[in-house]
Amino acid sequence: MILNTGNRTDIPAFYAAWFMNRVREGSVLSRSPYASEVLYRYRIDPDIVDIICFCTKNPAPMLPHLAELSAFDQFWMVTITPYGKEIEPGVPDKKEVLDSFRRLSASVGKQRVCWRYDPVFLSDVYTADRHIRLFEEMAAALAGYTGRAVISFIDLYEKTKQNFPEAREVSVSDQRMLGKAFAEIAAAYGIKLHTCLEGESLSCFGIDTSGCMTQKVLEEAIGEELAVPASAMSARQGCRCLLGSDIGAYNTCRHFCRYCYANYDRDTVLKNSRLHDPASPLLIGNVRPSDVIRDAKQERFRTGQLRLAFKS
Repeated sequence: MILNTGNRTDIPAFYAAWFMNRVREGSVLSRSPYASEVLYRYRIDPDIVDIICFCTKNPAPMLPHLAELSAFDQFWMVTITPYGKEIEPGVPDKKEVLDSFRRLSASVGKQRVCWRYDPVFLSDVYTADRHIRLFEEMAAALAGYTGRAVISFIDLYEKTKQNFPEAREVSVSDQRMLGKAFAEIAAAYGIKLHTCLEGESLSCFGIDTSGCMTQKVLEEAIGEELAVPASAMSARQGCRCLLGSDIGAYNTCRHFCRYCYANYDRDTVLKNSRLHDPASPLLIGNVRPSDVIRDAKQERFRTGQLRLAFKS
C-alpha cells in the first residue's frame, strides 16, 4: 500500500517528531475527515507499506531521520516557489529549502525527489518575466538533484478566495506562454516538466500532462511495478494520482500560505496545533471514548517485476 502524508498538511515541516514516533511504534491513527468519530489504523511496516509519500515545503526537520527511514521506499515532493513572506509567511528562506532539497536528494536518490513549483499566479509583483527568471535560477540550483518538476496554476477554491482575495486566475494564453518557457528551461537543466491536473493543453511543449504522483511515477521511484487497485486511485475528476491513505489532518499547517486549500483560517490552525501531542497515535489530539477504531485495508501492491529507473 501507499502511505500518504502530505495532502492535508506538512508533516515533515511541523510534525517530524510525531511521525518518527509512529514509525517506531509501527502504527498510526488517522481521523476520517468525513466522520470525525471514525479512526483508521494503519500499520507502518515495510512488509506492507510499498512506499511512503511526503509533500513538504521544508524537508529539513526530517533530514536527521532519513537513515532510520531507509527501510521504507520513499517519494518526496518538495515545493519551492518564488513567493515571499507576504504570500508564504511560514516558509523558510528559499536558499535554505534548496539546500535541504539537495541534501535530501543525495540521501534518498534523485529519482525519489520531485520539485514542485506551484501554484503559479500572476500579479503586479509576480509577473511572468519574474516567474521565468526565478524558475531558471531554481532549476539551475537543482540540476542533477532531480529529474522532475511539477507546475500547476492557481485554483480559486472558496478558502483561497477568502484568504487571498486579490488572487486571480492565470489566463489560457499566459498558461501557454509560461508552460513553454518553463519546459524549455527545465529541459536545459535535465529536468522533465509535469503538470498537475491541468488537462493536456500543454503537452505540445513536451510537458508530461499525465499527473504528478501517478502509478508510473511511483514505480520509477522504487524501481518495481505496482498492481494498484482502482480503489486506490484519486477520486478527483481528471486526476490519475495515488492520493489515498493519507494520515494528515486539515487545518494544521503553519506555513499559512495565502493560497492554501487545506486551511480554513489561521485561528483554527493555531487552535488545532495546541492540541498536538507528539506521543499520541493521532496527529491532533488523542483518542476519545466515543471514537471507533477500524483497521484500514492494507495490501502489498508490488509485483516483483523490476521497472527501469527514471532517466532525465
